[in-house]
Amino acid sequence: MSDSTNTGPMLAADGTPLKRSLRRALRAQKMRALALIAPLLLFVLLTFIAPIIDMLFRSVENQIVGNTLPMTVEELRDWDSGDAPDEQVFRALFFDLFLAAEAKEHTKLGSRLNYEKSGISSLFRTSGRDMSDVGEVFQDALLEVDPAFDEAATWVEMMSGGAGAEPNERLMSNQIALLEALEATEFSGDAEFQPGAAISDILPNTARAYSAFAAFTQFVDGKSVTKEEPWEAVHAALALDLEDPATKTAIETYAGPGGDLLRAAAAAQLPPVAMREAFFESNKEWANVTFWETIKTYSPPYTTGYFLNAVDMEKTPQGIALRSEDERIYGILFQRTMFMSLMITFSCVALGYPVAWILANLPSRTANLLMILVLLPFWTSLLVRTSAWKVMLQQQGVINDVLVWLGLVADESRLVMINNQFGTIVAMTHILLPFMILPMYSVMQTIPPTYLRAAKSLGANNWTAFWRVYFPQSVPGIGAGSILVFILAIGYYITPEIVGGTTGTFISNRIAYHISSSLNWGLAAALGTILLAVVLILYWAYDKIVGIDNVKLG
Repeated sequence: MSDSTNTGPMLAADGTPLKRSLRRALRAQKMRALALIAPLLLFVLLTFIAPIIDMLFRSVENQIVGNTLPMTVEELRDWDSGDAPDEQVFRALFFDLFLAAEAKEHTKLGSRLNYEKSGISSLFRTSGRDMSDVGEVFQDALLEVDPAFDEAATWVEMMSGGAGAEPNERLMSNQIALLEALEATEFSGDAEFQPGAAISDILPNTARAYSAFAAFTQFVDGKSVTKEEPWEAVHAALALDLEDPATKTAIETYAGPGGDLLRAAAAAQLPPVAMREAFFESNKEWANVTFWETIKTYSPPYTTGYFLNAVDMEKTPQGIALRSEDERIYGILFQRTMFMSLMITFSCVALGYPVAWILANLPSRTANLLMILVLLPFWTSLLVRTSAWKVMLQQQGVINDVLVWLGLVADESRLVMINNQFGTIVAMTHILLPFMILPMYSVMQTIPPTYLRAAKSLGANNWTAFWRVYFPQSVPGIGAGSILVFILAIGYYITPEIVGGTTGTFISNRIAYHISSSLNWGLAAALGTILLAVVLILYWAYDKIVGIDNVKLG
């Protein structure tokens, strides 16, 4: 009888290698587990992760300037900030602002830049209304040459000279980005009309202005280009092209549609295209160099300006600088938020620890009845509880009336306990106290009372037994409650808004203001991001000092 050794892989019952079979089984088990948690994972991604990512993006996003004033931004790259820009920049601004005014986007742009420099909003708003009047001067001059310049069919025929071109090549620089943003689609070859290549070579500014008009009319207004009169900006663009001697020379030999009409316009005395002067007449603030510096500084698609504003700094042409002392408010608010949140946390620990200890050491039936009193605030509206403290703490409120009745306080010297930090700390301590009691109570319930009796039997007095035996075992509950209360406290804004006045508000109140009132979502996102970073840093520090593994909820 001969011995034989099997050196091959171990096989499963179905004949496949055992390792492969185990990997397949484990993979199937993981897929089932993933399928079970997929709804929760998707919920967390949509309601927690996605908003945070959106907040991070909004804190640096600044595309509105470049998308709304693309040609102006391009012309400003070589501007040296010595004086107001030259004529070329104002011409680019005219066409950019005209399209923005038609799209009602100039007010949004003004609001964005007004966050950085006060007064720009009104500048864009007033000048946006005047753009049609500026272009109307050239429209009237062309109508005097030939009334046909006011007919849509004339322009369609004239601008169709030569073979067609791609829409992206005809639109004014990257003004297409603004048009696509308005329509939320990509412009493609389905455009109703595009200027021909030949006429575009002769009249480049006119072709671009007409392309912007045609695209806006078709894709945004939903109207037919062949039935709509061109914008005044198109007439201004034609006058600008006709100022070029090379253009006049090319028109003389041009045999395409509208050639005679163009030659008549070229021979006429059209008003000079002086956009710089026209803007100064519209609003003299266009000569203010600081406004142009703001436009140039905040023209990139992404900016650190929101974060700088959130730490009381700003971007200037000379670099980053601190804001003037009377404008530094966010540093104070962050410090106040941290200080008051810590005070609220310590107050909750001091008030909650004895309550939790009593509940944990009473008979279960009595403890359960008293626990109802701890949970009772959860059944009352937050607004009602906060308003009640406003009634209690005001100078003519219940507490002051009792103190006056007892003779502890003179009637003319009533205590100011509302609309300040004290009122906020008192009201928020009351609101957040249950969040401190519950974790501590859960941990204290797990501490055997025999430990204290054993310590006393070994000679320890009541204080020593508590401090050396009981308290260290309750620290995980204190840690859990402190983290919970602190994180909730720094994010509160309703209670500080009602009882905090001017000295008791948090940074969250300013975030809410920028979201709902000033609509400066970028600055609100930057403030929120900084607050998130502060919380994570404190959480990391707590983990290093205390250890997050020692935090228990029971």
